[in-house]
Amino acid sequence: MTQTQPAADEEAADPGTTGRARHAREASGGVTDLRRVGIAPDFWYPVATSRKVARNKTYAASFAGERIALYRGRSGTVYALEDRCAHRQVPLSMGVVEGEALRCCYHAWAYRGNGRVSQIPYLPKGVEGVPRGVRAYPARERYGLVFVFPGDPEKAATTPLPDLPQFDSPRHRTMTFSRTVRCHYSFMHENLLDMNHQFLHRSVLGRIQPELLGYEKGPEFVEARYLFTPAGGRKDRGAGLLSAEGVGGSASPDVVTIRTQYPYQTLQAVPEKADLPAFSLWVAYVPEDAEQRTNHAYGLLMIEKPPVPGALHAAWPLIRRFTERVFAQDRMAVEAEQRAWDEQGEDWNREVFPLIQDVRGVLRANGVPIGSPAAVHGAASLCGAGGQACAPSAAARGARP
Repeated sequence: MTQTQPAADEEAADPGTTGRARHAREASGGVTDLRRVGIAPDFWYPVATSRKVARNKTYAASFAGERIALYRGRSGTVYALEDRCAHRQVPLSMGVVEGEALRCCYHAWAYRGNGRVSQIPYLPKGVEGVPRGVRAYPARERYGLVFVFPGDPEKAATTPLPDLPQFDSPRHRTMTFSRTVRCHYSFMHENLLDMNHQFLHRSVLGRIQPELLGYEKGPEFVEARYLFTPAGGRKDRGAGLLSAEGVGGSASPDVVTIRTQYPYQTLQAVPEKADLPAFSLWVAYVPEDAEQRTNHAYGLLMIEKPPVPGALHAAWPLIRRFTERVFAQDRMAVEAEQRAWDEQGEDWNREVFPLIQDVRGVLRANGVPIGSPAAVHGAASLCGAGGQACAPSAAARGARP
């Protein structure tokens, strides 16, 4: 079939628009722009570290534009509610914790942990149309993080949290990361999985020669194995402590395995000739805004303790400095990618690495369109579609919270 080329005078009349459209069309290959794909809500996502949610205090969190009020009751239990009072829409995260209930700071409406209004202090008898409450999110605490389930709450009980046995192992110590990154979450998956970008980290890692040993893929995952061989250059001391050099200072390659298992990502580094990983990383990239152009990265770095007592404790500040330096460089790159997307209005990436093409396919296939109502199932389970005009409850007529 003959392809019709744009007329010369057409491009001359509007070279910017025509060229931009052609460039975007060629780059995308006719598939959905991944940066317009939202993360699927039917998983457990961390939205805060546990220490941020103090007893008898509130904390304002978010998931993909949904504002969530976290609070820890007197018993120590953490609850997650839609962050708005059903009365005047004032954020409940501005409220006051009383026992296991949360009271709005404005008119003192009180809510139980299940989102139901338990008291309206001034409500006269016989008033109709009182809202029953707001949406409550299933919430759990594990690994020093507060997880919520923003999707269909009926799926929460059968959807497992991440399984991280090394977190509780006495042979490991865990370093927690919590950082905001101004980019679509997919850039983060690509960054960690594509280890061909080590030139970016030359000032921290020295010269590293990554060799892709192979990778596997499935409908919900992509897993790649690399051999990391030092090739000289100055290396941050913390990098050596995390690599095969370890505390003892020996030098040998590391085998690094990285896996995107939707929606999370993991990395393990096993020194050559060793059976167990020197360290393991688990990370989740949680969109904060409705357009999903900003994400919060929550990471757990689980490091095996060396035989020398106290060695890891002494090395901890060096390892922390090293990881922060690497993360800062990665953040610089992925935020630059997002700025380019914002300027161009389309994904102009010309990706040539099959591994990254495959992980993009996994993220597309398992995601949802940005702007789809992730909260509809939870709202319907509380008060019917929309979660609004509900029958007044007896508890709302002056009962104590």
